[in-house]
Amino acid sequence: MSHLTGVRFLQGNIACAEGAIAAGCRFFAGYPITPSTEVAEWLAKRMPEVGGVFIQMEDEIASVSAIVGARWAGRKAMTATSGPGFSLMMETVGYAAMTETPIVIVDVQRGGPSTGQPTLPATGDVLQARFGSHGDYSIIALSPNSVQEMFDLTVEAFNLSERYRVPVMLMADEIVGHMREKVVLPEEVETFTAPLSRRGSKYHFRPAKGSLVPRMQVFGRGYGVHVTGLTHDERGYPATADPVIHTKLVRRLVDKIEKNAGRIIKVEEHLTEDAEVVLVSYGAPSRSALAAVRELRAGGIKAGMLRLITLFPFPCRRVKELAEQAELVVLEMNLGQMLREVERCARRQVHFLPKIGGELHTPEEVVRFVKKL
Repeated sequence: MSHLTGVRFLQGNIACAEGAIAAGCRFFAGYPITPSTEVAEWLAKRMPEVGGVFIQMEDEIASVSAIVGARWAGRKAMTATSGPGFSLMMETVGYAAMTETPIVIVDVQRGGPSTGQPTLPATGDVLQARFGSHGDYSIIALSPNSVQEMFDLTVEAFNLSERYRVPVMLMADEIVGHMREKVVLPEEVETFTAPLSRRGSKYHFRPAKGSLVPRMQVFGRGYGVHVTGLTHDERGYPATADPVIHTKLVRRLVDKIEKNAGRIIKVEEHLTEDAEVVLVSYGAPSRSALAAVRELRAGGIKAGMLRLITLFPFPCRRVKELAEQAELVVLEMNLGQMLREVERCARRQVHFLPKIGGELHTPEEVVRFVKKL
């Protein structure tokens, strides 16, 4: 067994690294940056032990470009960074989306903008995960709120990236990345690898009938495949002046995620059945939200919680349903990023309790805010 197993007491970033190994990741390229550096440090030791490769690159642009190349060479690959490095990666995120390269990017978020607060938490990168590169495309973004989920959702990120041939972002925060908790690491995890197409096929970017995701090819194994970030036909060759080809390609890049949203989206709910107020949160703030819900219930207020595990594709339908039933209160460590998505889907007034500067909401603050509504 390659990854650690059993009951452990681990830091979130280390659990993430072990989740990558369990998912079959055998290539990591990265550049040290607080508060994600422990992911790279741990994998620098562990990758050689499991037959993988670790490379410290010269910067974040090189790091994400290296993992794209590694995946086309047949290795599952990951990088980890924080806000400033995440910004530098965005051009290659668009390239990976256009070339349908399965990669995982871990962003352990910190206060921004710019170099901001290197050692303090925030969730100010979440819209960048979805819209950071130019043009039309869709990605998948997940949000862990515990050390256990740093392991579990890293595995899930790899499986989703391989299943849909898309970049997947694990949008953690400094609190979850650096906290230490009990975690249960199973001996076996369910993994998925993008199936390979037939050698000799000319149409490398043509999905099978009934699917929106083409099979994968790899370099060096007899596949004659052309990979480009330009608008391309189903053979992979540039066709930049053809609006029909461009429209068909880009719509498929979006549709393969959005039309499978029901299979991808995960949320966690607590006491929403009869709730008159629902706290919508994700990441570390969701831990305070759950404690606040319990205290509010004890005080006679029918409160519930919707935790976003999948940030994108966004669980719009469920948010709309809850907005028809209850007041919504959004908790974020930013000044209103996922709030915009909640408001778009709720189509009504949404209450907002932001927190920036490196502080997490306390349950007492949340309780006081709800009681004032």
